[in-house]
Amino acid sequence: MLCSFCAGSGITSALNPPRHPFRALALPLTCLPASSPRIVTGRGVLSSPVSPITSVARMASRLRQPLLPVPIRGEVPGRAMRGGANFDDWLASNASYDCPKRLPCVLASIASRRHRSGMTETCRPRRSVLYVPASNDKALAKISSLACDAVIIDLEDAVAPADKVFAREKLADIFAHRANLRCEMIVRINPLSSEWGAMDLLAAARCEPDAILLPKVDTPRDVLEAGDVLDDNFSPDEVKLWAMIETPKALLNIGPIAELGRDPASRLVCFVAGTNDLVKDTGILATPDRRYLTPWLMQMVLAARAGGLDLLDGVFNDFRDLDAFARECTEAAAMGFDGKSLIHPAQIDAANRAFAPSAEAVAEARAVKDAFALAENAGRQVIALNGKMLERLHLAQAEKLLAKAAASASGA
Repeated sequence: MLCSFCAGSGITSALNPPRHPFRALALPLTCLPASSPRIVTGRGVLSSPVSPITSVARMASRLRQPLLPVPIRGEVPGRAMRGGANFDDWLASNASYDCPKRLPCVLASIASRRHRSGMTETCRPRRSVLYVPASNDKALAKISSLACDAVIIDLEDAVAPADKVFAREKLADIFAHRANLRCEMIVRINPLSSEWGAMDLLAAARCEPDAILLPKVDTPRDVLEAGDVLDDNFSPDEVKLWAMIETPKALLNIGPIAELGRDPASRLVCFVAGTNDLVKDTGILATPDRRYLTPWLMQMVLAARAGGLDLLDGVFNDFRDLDAFARECTEAAAMGFDGKSLIHPAQIDAANRAFAPSAEAVAEARAVKDAFALAENAGRQVIALNGKMLERLHLAQAEKLLAKAAASASGA
């Protein structure tokens, strides 16, 4: 795969840092034509040409992903480059391409890609996700007694500017007692564009939470840059990223952002609706039925499902009106949300009930699964049950609901 220049240039060892021992680099740089091909990675398509050595090296370092140039007309479906068998099969079938003619540069890390592409996200209930200010000792002390599925240790909105640094410094002590907690632990940092964001991210990474919640995400780049910081600081793959969808720009870019969920290397697993910020930034009227927000909420649902992400509804501000809160939870569950972000412990029970599958739904799903498991239905794509036609997609839905019910029961 290497041309004569690359074979003797030492560029492979120069771009192959010890932290990535399996990364095999081949950069026949003398073969780069004036019209460089697009470079397709698990993190998207880089449409700008790449020709100088420094540009390729910088891109390799930033993305920390296998880079594989493909002719502009495109010989490979985009999904084929997202790791796993498709990537390996394509690479093997094209291994005979000589670099002057067909492969201007190859940066391949099959072992690393196969590892991450094979990772699966454990099914975890996220019905009730409570914000807890990192600066509030009284609220922090109650976490172990709460029945919520996840807690977000908040360094952003719930912490005054004067307390930001103090709150960040408390993270290590908060996570030192994590072994006593059954719920997921997430840290919401300040925006990376703020004066606190970069240090927040590093401090959160050292604590190795279940996830780090990124506020004010506008583009896929915001997620990728945070992921790069985690990779550079050796954060385990188990440290995931959640993204707040709370700006008009985020809604305009929500498709590409959600697509990162199909790439395990991005770490993105969950969207959180920032409804208060959306109301503020757009100037719409906040009504009890959320009629003006609903189109955008449904847009989030579509994007999350396309990207294989979980999705949490925004907060309900009047924590004393539990009846109205319960109605909003029921509506959000009907829309397709997986859970709701909360601002008060009193909201936990209603959220857990609303977003857990009902007993009737579980019984119906179990009947569907049992029907497809019958010997006479083996291999059949369509069956009948109680006068209804069922396809394999109904079986997949039933299995997903049963998994969600089991996870909810174990977390109850």
